[in-house]
Amino acid sequence: MSSSAQSTGTNILRGAEIISSGLSIFALSKNNNANKTVIDQVCIKNKLTERITFKIYGVSDATQDDIKKEVIIPVDGKECFLNLPKGVYTYEVILSNKEIYRKGEYHFKEDVVIAVKTE
Repeated sequence: MSSSAQSTGTNILRGAEIISSGLSIFALSKNNNANKTVIDQVCIKNKLTERITFKIYGVSDATQDDIKKEVIIPVDGKECFLNLPKGVYTYEVILSNKEIYRKGEYHFKEDVVIAVKTE
């Protein structure tokens, strides 16, 4: 029982780390998602005061193919990647002046909504 509590505490701490970096990631778990090789949707919400470009690139877990995708999201807008292969992706949030606002890695393994906001 203590390992379950410790695991939950670790997940909460990691969530706080993500939130403090200007990104909030909310997983939308589905019971039948474990055996699928693709994620139905990864959505990005822009809570900044300017348009952003959200880029991801990585390698599919199932096929080992290189994946590159990008969307431009207006202020208070939301865009989604559909049928994204599961895998570890590097993401970049680029401001309208071409400055990189955030960069990092995330293992996409289920539907998520990512909110990009000021720190």
